[in-house]
Amino acid sequence: MGVQAWWLFVVMTFVVSATPGPNMLLVMSHGARFGLRAAVMTMAGCMTALLCMMSISAVGLGALLHAFPTVFDVLRYLGAAYLAYLGYKLWVADFSGPAAEVVSAQPSPERSDASFYRQGLAVAASNPKAIVFSAAFFPQFIQPEWPALTQFVILLTTFTVIEVSWYLVYAISGHKLSRYLQQAHVLKNFNRVTGGVFVGFAALMAASR
Repeated sequence: MGVQAWWLFVVMTFVVSATPGPNMLLVMSHGARFGLRAAVMTMAGCMTALLCMMSISAVGLGALLHAFPTVFDVLRYLGAAYLAYLGYKLWVADFSGPAAEVVSAQPSPERSDASFYRQGLAVAASNPKAIVFSAAFFPQFIQPEWPALTQFVILLTTFTVIEVSWYLVYAISGHKLSRYLQQAHVLKNFNRVTGGVFVGFAALMAASR
């Protein structure tokens, strides 16, 4: 892979990763509500799913999903339903207790690190388009005169560094919002906004082709 092609990949990945989506919103929301530790665990779950899906795309599953639209649609609708469920849970969350108990710098006793990791994993894995996107995007930068596996590893490593950097930006931004969420009514409004956005993402995923 030439340096010019790699830099083009860096620029395009930087723009794509910066675009707010369900993963970034979830990381920011957890950073705001539960602290940086929870956001980092969520980020780890998202990245695990993305790396697995991109590796799967390398062996041709993206082409398989494209060839069998029914399978793709089933996965897409399941993913949309899960995002809508998350949005609903945020929207109806009850904050009747003291505000100091609602917002904490550490995850609440009911939420373990593993639970944040699993939710990040589930949200990132809920979008089968990541597989199709990878199958269409990565080959554009694979040059036939170079070993394909080596180039794929370079691209995947580059993507990981850029994606994680943006996750950290969203996590820290969310964490900085936490001081404004010390009042229960503010946190309730925040959750309703983020819940509504998740439902919006679900609708877009279900309606897209």
